[in-house]
Amino acid sequence: MDAIHYKIKDEGRIVNKAAYVVLGINIEGYKDVLGIWIGESESSKFWLGVLNDLKTRGVEEVLLFCVDGLTGLKEAIEAVFPKSDIQRCIIHQSSQFIQICFIQAYKRIFKGF
Repeated sequence: MDAIHYKIKDEGRIVNKAAYVVLGINIEGYKDVLGIWIGESESSKFWLGVLNDLKTRGVEEVLLFCVDGLTGLKEAIEAVFPKSDIQRCIIHQSSQFIQICFIQAYKRIFKGF
């Protein structure tokens, strides 16, 4: 689960939108896009609606969610699929680690300036 952010033209204005994407992988390893939803920006409240929609459409059980670190997302998942495991996406972990390392190195390099 993740959201992709886009700038689109809406009634002559450029606005930001978030495309919420859910990819499912079944026990046999087959991948399927379970849905794409469009929202104003990424939020755990919107994700809660997406998860409820998936459950309404027949998703009974999810073994593992792989997600970013969005505040409140874990709670949204636990509210709809309480037995599921939740894992932080390795790409998001790596990206955050690199950003933290860069900030620390930047502070050390320019400490005396």
